[in-house]
Amino acid sequence: MEVLTQYMYLISVVFFIIGLKGLSHPESAKRGNTYAAIGMGLAILVSLFAPMEGDGNYAWIAGGLVIGGGIGYYKAQRVLLTKMPELVSLFNGLGGACSMLIAILEFQKFDAGTDTSSSLIIIIVALFIGAVSFTGSLIAYGKLDGFIGNKFQLPQSQIINIVLLIAVIVISVMTIINGGDTTLFYVLVALSMLYGITFVTPIGGGDMPVVISLLNSFTGLAAAGAGLIYGNQVMIVGGILVGASGMFLTLLMCNAMNRSLLNVVIGNFGGGGGAGKAHGEQVAKEANVTDVAIQVKYGKKVIIVPGYGLAVAQAQHVCHDLDKLLSEEGVQVKYAIHPVAGRMPGHMNVLLAEAGTDYDKLLDLEQANEEFPTTDIVLVIGANDVVNPAALDDPSSPIYGMPILEVEKAKSVVVFKRSMRPGYSGIQNQLFFGDKTKMLFGDAKASLNKIKDEIANV
Repeated sequence: MEVLTQYMYLISVVFFIIGLKGLSHPESAKRGNTYAAIGMGLAILVSLFAPMEGDGNYAWIAGGLVIGGGIGYYKAQRVLLTKMPELVSLFNGLGGACSMLIAILEFQKFDAGTDTSSSLIIIIVALFIGAVSFTGSLIAYGKLDGFIGNKFQLPQSQIINIVLLIAVIVISVMTIINGGDTTLFYVLVALSMLYGITFVTPIGGGDMPVVISLLNSFTGLAAAGAGLIYGNQVMIVGGILVGASGMFLTLLMCNAMNRSLLNVVIGNFGGGGGAGKAHGEQVAKEANVTDVAIQVKYGKKVIIVPGYGLAVAQAQHVCHDLDKLLSEEGVQVKYAIHPVAGRMPGHMNVLLAEAGTDYDKLLDLEQANEEFPTTDIVLVIGANDVVNPAALDDPSSPIYGMPILEVEKAKSVVVFKRSMRPGYSGIQNQLFFGDKTKMLFGDAKASLNKIKDEIANV
């Protein structure tokens, strides 16, 4: 039975790997997600037939599956794409909480007389990573949802974090030396959860996509730690896959921002810091729907830059309709996707995929920048920092050095915004005042619908 269990776990891991490979491209992402879900379902079923201790475990497991699965299905079905980052943060935090609770339960069974110190070390590591992922994800959820604002900051947050981390290390060592002292262990639980809060709180909204990816990596490592506690191979391998892929994605996003991971963690980008040098009194030029409709209809190439504002307006379907309408007119339409656009990794890709956008029309950062010089008009819908030229020419700006979508190279730029307020990071965008730029104020969905109507009348 044990050999059969391990073989079935191996098959589950193969499904995880195939699923992860599928997630590397939008066209295969849905299939990849299905394969990964099959692997997880198989792992759960196999674990039910593994030797279990005590009575009533099956009832607890069935209850957990029904309640947890029901809540997850309900939330996933009803969530708006604007709230998807919040849902990801919340679910990720619950994964960290599971690892933390497993560590606490296993500590209660720990016997210094029979168990080894290495077992206690694994428990402490799983506890710390899981606790940080749990409380850190809840803070990220609060920042994304808006009830924890960027202006809420801890005084001397970097010093607090260093002190807490040193305290966690010292108390962990003391817990191990004292053979699993209960009081010290629960102090460690409290400090670990507190560190998760102080770790994420100083990080500004502009860095939330990176933070979500990093915390997801932490949850994977915590799951691997829980697998080490139980000697469960599928938990170990699955956790490592999640942890490694999450870390690679985090580093790729940091590279896309031209910043180190350390700088993201302590840099406080988007936390209400300096907005760069002043440019005196500036006046933005306003566009009207008719002019934009004429430009896009008679242009040869149009590139759309989606941002979080597109998701807020729920305008992805209207945007796709405009795409089809222009394509029928012989206009070449493409989409420029910045790696950190939106509120979570791949947010814009998911948004456009939901509307049925052709994947071949999606351009990454480098491809888009090559095509802007030959583009007649760029429609910036809800994006802000990822098109801000201050990243290129303003050394005093917090985003200086970050690779951006260089939309200013196009012949004309139209920015869809409700107002002139800065984006989520709080940094004013000099693009709004550019010579080639015009602002189209109002709800993006309503504006796109009006443009569609005007195209039919032109």
